[in-house]
Amino acid sequence: MKSAADLAETLVISFFVMMMIFTYIFNVITISGDSMRNTLMPDDRVLVSLFGTPENGDVIIVNAQQAFLLDENNSVSAEQGLHKNIVKRVIAHGGQTVDIDFSKGTVSVDGEILDEEYLTLGLTHVDGGAFTGQYPITVPEGFYFVMGDNRSISKDSRFSDVGFISDESVVGTVLIRIYPLDTFGSLAS
Repeated sequence: MKSAADLAETLVISFFVMMMIFTYIFNVITISGDSMRNTLMPDDRVLVSLFGTPENGDVIIVNAQQAFLLDENNSVSAEQGLHKNIVKRVIAHGGQTVDIDFSKGTVSVDGEILDEEYLTLGLTHVDGGAFTGQYPITVPEGFYFVMGDNRSISKDSRFSDVGFISDESVVGTVLIRIYPLDTFGSLAS
């Protein structure tokens, strides 16, 4: 009887610990949409770290309730966002300067053209209008400039309903793909 009670106690404690880990440290999220093709496909499941600071090149989950844009005084203003979670790649963080040459399809950060090997569906030729005429643009402190890997259809920082992403809007950083099993592993960066 004691051994059954010990087993039950171990199972309850293990369940509690797992619940805490997957509530406060990690989360599993299912990808929807095509904006990160071919890096992430619809219905892929990813393990997301809920702590830490994203770096350039990281794929993040964003709560896009608000869009942060620059007003006529070059101050950050909050606007209506997409009202959903989105998945994007960090291109630049606060203090860095982003420039996009839409005719060539290149993206530069601090004067260096990014080597974006993960772009398999085309370069950056679409200007979403959020910062038209303002490139190069310096990302304000506490914000990120993000883009999807499928640039022709991605709603990202180029668009006024996404704009800059605030630190508080970052849900977490994608660590690995866990499903489907045949594509299990890390993401391209």
